[in-house]
Amino acid sequence: MNDFRIGQGIDFHRFEPGRRLVLGGVEFNEPYGLTGHSDADVVLHAVADAVLGAVGLGDIGMHFPDTDSRWKNADSRELLREVVALASEEGWKVGNADVTVIGQQPKIAVHRGEMEHSIADILGVSPGNVNVKATTTEAMGFLGREEGLATLAIVMMVRNRQANR
Repeated sequence: MNDFRIGQGIDFHRFEPGRRLVLGGVEFNEPYGLTGHSDADVVLHAVADAVLGAVGLGDIGMHFPDTDSRWKNADSRELLREVVALASEEGWKVGNADVTVIGQQPKIAVHRGEMEHSIADILGVSPGNVNVKATTTEAMGFLGREEGLATLAIVMMVRNRQANR
């Protein structure tokens, strides 16, 4: 029996002036946000894809397609909660998550603790089981030109012994 699974998720969104910037369920005070069908929380989207990938349930676009008006301006915290519930139905719970935000701006360190607590709350783990960090691209490529943000997330899922599976 396989008691652990690892999943990875990656997401990219362009900056858009005048939109809210939400990362890891935390609103940043910036003059720009990210373009997307939902609130475009690139962090939570990557985490959701990592959870879905680990348990073999496809990807976020399959569950919340941008062609479906129900998900227009959706709160990505709710999307991730639904993903965690789907994983739980399959007998899995989150063990830990490691998240890297990639881009020149905004500075993540100011909100790192708040982001870790927000993500942990959604995933149903302690904040110590979530690590958020950031890196730049040393001004290379579209991320270096500050055209958007990317996030890479890795999640370990653990077989839920309490589940009826």
